[in-house]
Order: sequence, then C-alpha cells, then structure tokens
Amino acid sequence: MMYEADSSSVSPGAGRSQSPDRAKQVTHPVVALPGDGVGPEVMRAAMSVLDEAGASIDWRICDAGANVFRDGIASGVPDKTLDAIENAGVVLKGPLETPVGFGEKSANVTLRKIFELYANVRPVRALPGIATPFSGRNIDFVVVRENVEDLYAGIEHMQTPDVAQCLKLISRKGSEKIARFAFALAQAEGRHKVECATKANIMKLTEGLFKSTFESVAADFPEFEAGHLVVDNCAHKMVVAPESFDVVVTTNMNGDILSDLAAGLVGGLGLAPSANLGRQVAMFEAVHGSAPDIAGQGLANPTALLLSAVMMMRHIGQQEVADVVENALYCTLEDGTHLTADIARDAESVGTAAFTGAVIDNFGRSSRHLENRTYAPLQIPDAVHGPLGEVTREMAGVDVFIEWKGNADALGQSLETAVFASGFRLSMISNRGTKVYPGRTGHTDTVNHWRCRFAWTDRDRSCTDADIRDLLTRIGDIHRWMHVEKLQHFDGTAGFTLAQGENQ
Repeated sequence: MMYEADSSSVSPGAGRSQSPDRAKQVTHPVVALPGDGVGPEVMRAAMSVLDEAGASIDWRICDAGANVFRDGIASGVPDKTLDAIENAGVVLKGPLETPVGFGEKSANVTLRKIFELYANVRPVRALPGIATPFSGRNIDFVVVRENVEDLYAGIEHMQTPDVAQCLKLISRKGSEKIARFAFALAQAEGRHKVECATKANIMKLTEGLFKSTFESVAADFPEFEAGHLVVDNCAHKMVVAPESFDVVVTTNMNGDILSDLAAGLVGGLGLAPSANLGRQVAMFEAVHGSAPDIAGQGLANPTALLLSAVMMMRHIGQQEVADVVENALYCTLEDGTHLTADIARDAESVGTAAFTGAVIDNFGRSSRHLENRTYAPLQIPDAVHGPLGEVTREMAGVDVFIEWKGNADALGQSLETAVFASGFRLSMISNRGTKVYPGRTGHTDTVNHWRCRFAWTDRDRSCTDADIRDLLTRIGDIHRWMHVEKLQHFDGTAGFTLAQGENQ
C-alpha cells in the first residue's frame, strides 16, 4: 500500500508562522510505514503536523504488514522496505496487523529483531484534558522493555501432539545492554530512580540472570536510586501508587504487559507512544492496533502516533519542532472540544482531520497544566562487561524429555532397566514441572510429556557426549524422546533447576 501525504483536508492554521527555520536544520530521511487499518489515516495526520511545524524530513513511504503477508512474504516486510530502513536509520510506523495463532511471524517483531531494536521505550505521562480514575496523580514514568529476547525469541516446538514448548532465552549481554540503556535514559531525562521488575522468585535462572545483571550495572550508576520489584508486585504498585515510579526496566514479556497496563493509567493505548531503539536504527510507533472496524471513516485518534513523532524529532535533533508539536497537542487535549470519539466520552467529538487541524492551529501555544520535560541527547550505550570469561564446567547428567502415554511408575521402571550399567542413574521423573517418580506423586494430573533426569555416577571419569549418545540409544530403543538438555555446573554452581518436589 503506497500513498502520497495528503493534507488537503487539514486546515493549515497558524502553524506556518510558528515553524522553525528549515534552512537551519539538517534534512533527515525517515521511512514512513503507514501500516494497516487506521494506520494510513493517523500516518497522514502525523506527517501533516510535522510538515506544518517545519520539520526537515525526507519522507520515504514503504510497505509492511497485511498487504505484504497477502503477497506471500512470510515476514510481513519486503526486502525493499528493509533496504530503505537500513539506509534511512529512522522509521515512523503505523499499526501492522499480525496473524493470531497461525501462519506468519509478526512484522513488528521481524523489524525489531532484524535491526536489533533491543530497547523499547514507553513513556507514561498523564495528559491534560484526559479524565481517568488516576487524574491528578502526577503520573510521569517510563517503561523500558528488553525487546528481542525472552519468550519473544519465538523458538517454539510441538513436543508431543498435545504439548507445546516455548524457549525463554535471557542472555547476560542482552540484559546488560538494556540495563545500561535504562540508566542512560534516566540521565537524558533528568530522572532519579531506576527499578528492575522480574519474576526471579520463580524463574531463578532466566529472570534471575536479568536481575543480577541489572544489579551489577546499577553499581556503575551510584547517583541513581536503584531497586528490584517482583513483577506482579510491580503491576500492583502501578495501580495503587503510579506516581512513585520513574524508570522501570524489565524483560520482554513482562514489559509488554506492564507497558499496556501503564498506558491504561493515563487514558489507554490510543494515547500511548513508543520508541524501539538500537545502535543503527530507531523505530517510532503508536502501540495501538489497526482498528479495522473504523478504518477509512476518519474517526481514528492520531494522538499516539503524534507523540511518537515527537519522540522521533528529539531523536533526530529537531528539538524545537518536537516542542512545538508537543505543546500544541497538549493544548488541543486541554481545550476539551477537539477530542476524537475514543476519548471524548460525553463531550462533542471530532474526527481525525479536524483534530489534526486543531493541533496545527495551536502551534505556538503552551499548555496551562503540563510543561515539556527537558531532554538531553540520549547516547545508546554498549555492553561493557559482556559474557563471562573462562569458567569451570562439570557435567552432572542429562534431562531427556520423553513422550509416554502410560503412568510414571511404568516409565520409571522401564528406564531403570534400560540404563543399567550405562554410567547414568535415573534420579527422578517430572511431569509439567512436578516430580512424579520415585516416591510420593501427590495429585499431579499428568500429560504425555515427561522430563527424565539421569545423573552421571562414574566418579572415575567425566561424562562425555559419547556417553550421552549411548544413553539416548538405550532410551530410543523403547521410548520416543524429543530433546535432551545437559545438566552442568559452572564454577561449582548448578546451571539447572530442581523440579517441584525434588530435593537434590
């Protein structure tokens, strides 16, 4: 889907007289991805406002999303779009449709991963003229979400016909990069507190690695108050005391959920801007969906994409334009008579074009209730410590995952017979994370997916890959197995967890 920017339905207002001198600004290339549903409408509004405000931008309109999927491109992003982004380095993106539960990958995730847009930034600020249950609470914080790892690595397998697996990947390097980014952003915005939200109390290795890496990075920034919150407590606290937050940094799925919750505090996703930042490319986008039910009717609210565009203008160094647009938008919302239907409630609402025109008419005004924050240039940091150096490794055994329709006792007895004299001992079997063999099984409702833990018993020599292959051959002669995990100690610390009910 290609279109030319069209501002014919938008009144020029007083914007031209308030615009910065374009001759003094460097023209920056920006790829515009209008997207799907209401995307083209809100993109047209954002481009019109920026152009009227005097932004020096070389717009390059490209395609991604639903039309691309229909053309048979599984990623949702054609090569010519990827090339344009690589060349421009900056993207303003509308909402893209993503197939749910089937078919292609998310085009959004494709863009984040290909360009290593590892930092997702979601500002959360109460806006004037937007009435919510939290009005008057001075909400003003940022959720910083690691954007490429975690469960969103998208590595999934059907382990059996009835059991699916998704791998949760957390790296030390990825955790360090996003932690350092969070502190760098706090510095740029003049903030004072950075908190890390994880589920490390349950996922002690993955979320635990994120937590411990954050804490090591925090030691390099003693000027900031730093702390940790269990993510469910963080969600609770966002509702009962949202004004207490400043910067929250978290893993990918946690951040996805928390940032949407936070948007609800200040009016909803229709008002929520975001940035996806990496070292070479930055992508700014509204986080709301494509709303196909109102597409083409002139009813879409462009606020989220306008605020995202403000973030983009600061990123490319056109601060004056950013301030003009942000103030005008605040004033438009503050006036209360220029609200699109999704936030007008009982007030008279206007459509996309009239709302856009009102923003332009308000160029040069300043909000009576909300001041622009002061922003210093944000420097994207590198990882400093990186991966660990040489560590000692000791093989403790293996976990073998087996498909089996019988009961735990029958499986255990058959495996004990199969591995006799192999150097391995069956130490336990778990099902859905709970130990079911040997000993007490409780009331576990088992499925056909069993984790079978084999401990290496030969103290005269270390376990080798040849030993593991022999073990798998013995097991494979009588059972169907789907994957194996080595159980290792690194510098004497177990690199694996126990099952519920397993004591050693």
